[in-house]
Amino acid sequence: MIENSIPISTLFIGLNGLIAFFLSYIVAFERTKTRVWHGESQKDIAQQPNPSVNPGAWATLVEQSTQKLFPTQSQDDGLLQRKVRAHGNFAEYVPHALLFVLALELMQVQTWLLWLLGCSITVARIAHAWGLIKTYGPSPGRAIGFFLTWFVYIVGSLACIYYGLRGIF
Repeated sequence: MIENSIPISTLFIGLNGLIAFFLSYIVAFERTKTRVWHGESQKDIAQQPNPSVNPGAWATLVEQSTQKLFPTQSQDDGLLQRKVRAHGNFAEYVPHALLFVLALELMQVQTWLLWLLGCSITVARIAHAWGLIKTYGPSPGRAIGFFLTWFVYIVGSLACIYYGLRGIF
């Protein structure tokens, strides 16, 4: 029998993992439905102020320095936003996924489950970041990434709930 020294934490990690999965699902569904792949609306970028109009001394210094380092501008205006979202997605999903692995390892569950979850989230986030940065909109890397991440959230959540309840009762 598996000894669970942290049954309450494990239970809540699992329950909140399912909530995070559900929130992720509804956002992904809405993005697909509306075809708004980044931000919250088509107007998001257009509403941002232009930093070149009336720049301060610091903005001017930074602009002059970066022009020397990077003399040509990127032709892909959305690349920065895609890179920011790749990082944001990583920061949003990985901590909770690693909590699943940590909690389950503390309970000394089967090592194959830990390796499955750990490898899956690592491959998922690399594939997602690559797909998101390289292509605007749907891409194979992005699809592999979010489906594998959802797999980790479902399996990790259910395992934590199972072992959490088992340790309480």
